[in-house]
Amino acid sequence: MPGSGAVVGADIPGQTTLGNHNVIGNYAVVGAKCQDLKYKEGDECFLQIGNNNDIREYTSIHRSSKSTDITVIGDENLVMGSCHVAHDCKIGSNNIFANGTLLAGHVVVEDYVHTAGSVAVHQFCQIGSYSFIGGGSMISQDVPKYMMVSGARAELRGLNLEGLRRNGFSALQVREMRKAYQKIFMASDVMNGSFEDRLSQVEKMGELADSEFVLSMVKSIRASFDLGRRGICKFRNWSG
Repeated sequence: MPGSGAVVGADIPGQTTLGNHNVIGNYAVVGAKCQDLKYKEGDECFLQIGNNNDIREYTSIHRSSKSTDITVIGDENLVMGSCHVAHDCKIGSNNIFANGTLLAGHVVVEDYVHTAGSVAVHQFCQIGSYSFIGGGSMISQDVPKYMMVSGARAELRGLNLEGLRRNGFSALQVREMRKAYQKIFMASDVMNGSFEDRLSQVEKMGELADSEFVLSMVKSIRASFDLGRRGICKFRNWSG
């Protein structure tokens, strides 16, 4: 149900579709034309929103920039006031975007991500599941799964320990991920081969090699260096 002054859809070719039980806050604009200068007047463009999303006041969510793409938002997301989701973003489910979170075009956000306020994410970045972005951060590179970043030019600050706990990860699973993080990123290991060597070592390290979450974390890190991706946020020493 749209709130007072909210706009859903726009008189342009294409379609905005919403699932069930979504809340659209006062003066939110959902399904407007994108702000990409490459958009050609008359092209069809699309926005698809799932179920049970709470999209709060003054938020803007734009349709895709071309007919061959689509802006997607999954289920059970809380998008707080004055957020922006630009064209061609792919948003998963169960995310929380605090006030003033701004996602540029083609950003991918997986599931169970939490941002603090006044966060900006550069176009084409990918934010991995169960990660946390500190307030006022500018994200210009990928954030791998399970990690916490913050800073004007965001840096990795360790695992998102509180988020993992709240989402039901066991103490053993967290210990395994912490051990893997230390092996990959801590300064004492920097001389222990190349970055790729350290990733490979983690994949072969006893109990770590048997942890689906450690392997998922390594896969997320590696994928950020694929062709067309932006690499990961810089990392600083972590003593956690």
